[in-house]
Amino acid sequence: MASSNEQTESRYFETSAADGPILLREGGSLPQIRVAYETWGTLNADKSNVILIFHALSGSQHVSGYNPTDPGDNGLWQPETHDGWWNSLVGPGKGIDTNRAFVICPNYLGGCYGTTGPNSLDPETGKPYGSKFPHVSVSDQAEMAARLLDHLAIPAIQAVVGASVGGLCTLTFANLFPNRVRNVIAIASGFKTTVLNRLILFEQILAIENDPYFNGGDYYDSGRPDLGLALARMISHKTFVHLDAFERRARRDIVQADDVLSWYKVRDQFQSYMLHQGKKFVQRFDANTYLRIIDMWSRYDAVREGNAETPGQLLARSREAGHQYLVFSIDSDFCIYPEEQAELVSHLEAAKVDNLHVTVHSDKGHDSFLLEPELYAPHIHYMLRDS
Repeated sequence: MASSNEQTESRYFETSAADGPILLREGGSLPQIRVAYETWGTLNADKSNVILIFHALSGSQHVSGYNPTDPGDNGLWQPETHDGWWNSLVGPGKGIDTNRAFVICPNYLGGCYGTTGPNSLDPETGKPYGSKFPHVSVSDQAEMAARLLDHLAIPAIQAVVGASVGGLCTLTFANLFPNRVRNVIAIASGFKTTVLNRLILFEQILAIENDPYFNGGDYYDSGRPDLGLALARMISHKTFVHLDAFERRARRDIVQADDVLSWYKVRDQFQSYMLHQGKKFVQRFDANTYLRIIDMWSRYDAVREGNAETPGQLLARSREAGHQYLVFSIDSDFCIYPEEQAELVSHLEAAKVDNLHVTVHSDKGHDSFLLEPELYAPHIHYMLRDS
């Protein structure tokens, strides 16, 4: 059992060639996969205390505790990733209480922290997949998590939880495998990716694609597309942090002497702060992984991913399974707007699915779920306590 001060380590689940290829929603396949995951707490005798967590865009399987060991053995596990990204919410006595629950979090398929992804070796060639790595979808992530639960001999779980992109996976898991979960907790996510978000994500795709080192994704032997990935991160970061919080953070920084481009010199703390965020990010993330995840986000439609025809048909599964939903909106969220959670809630209500919709009042923007556990923990604690 791990707290924010206790050391954890990643574990691995692997399929074999004998299992047959992993078929993906968009038509691609992988001969076999490895899934990196971490667990916290103790599985009870009847296996009824399991909570599955899906991480956000650039997160990992390392939700809580301290893990200094690189799970992908690729140099991307930097010091800032050693502490669990949700230490504030997951651990003994916290909102998701690992004294009571057995918590599992996998790294996404296509990831760069130990799960099979573009920088993994293709068993057919012995070289990184690179451009050959297929497109993945949110439903592929749900299927991968179900395979992991099967591997752990866990038939059903108490709750599935996810924020941001993780919330999309949460909704899809619940409706692809309705009889395997009781409670669904979706934070700052939506029902279908909006046109605005698709355009913002497309800008990030173009930033990476146009880096001279990208080479279609085959860059592992020739130099990484750091400039494109940094620019993509800068584009996204504007939507994660509310402007007021952004200004407070940036004012603490000093313009660095090396913040000079080929012609333009960075002139204020705000530009310097944003450039710093981009430079820092490329040290801990892979551009191909980033593309795979924002691509699956861009194409997200809960109805399509759930193999349904209408929202009502999709969510009838939740009604029949007796799911309880806890949906969080953040009123200052400029990434996935509160209206997007309201759309989900309206579909839940139309389908007569039990739900509680909580609007968090924050000046932290989309990142509030990482920074302000006290706004989420009580609601999550009571749902899990009473289920």
